[in-house]
Amino acid sequence: MTETLSPLPLIELAPQAFAAVHALHGAVEQAASAAGLEPLLLELVRLRCSQLNGCTYCVGLHTGAARKAGESDERLDALAAWRSSGALFTDREQAALALAEAVTRLPDHAEGERAQRAARAVLSDAEAAFVAWAATVVNTYNRIAVTSRPVAAAGV
Repeated sequence: MTETLSPLPLIELAPQAFAAVHALHGAVEQAASAAGLEPLLLELVRLRCSQLNGCTYCVGLHTGAARKAGESDERLDALAAWRSSGALFTDREQAALALAEAVTRLPDHAEGERAQRAARAVLSDAEAAFVAWAATVVNTYNRIAVTSRPVAAAGV
């Protein structure tokens, strides 16, 4: 019988590295806000990336944050299938989600370029850049959480 492997304590062993990730998150948040990105759009991006990465902790965290920001249960329920949800998500949201998925999945060059072109057709360059940055940061958090397996706080 194989012994269950305990989580790797990434945060406890390298708190300064985690603090740097958290500082990066804060810098991206400020710049994204200054670029005009809506906080709810960023939560949808974070939630979708977390879904793709299979990070239960972050899915719970960002679902709760999106609800607190006013997101509907209907849209949250449909997020995993946003491409086939009709007009439930705006062109702007669809472009941001496609770009976030491309950043998360690292598709071939042509697919990534298509996602970037589509995003830049409805988002400013700065907005598209900070969607990509938000996806990059949440992907980092997802990998930390999946590796260290934190326990979700009650009510998240």
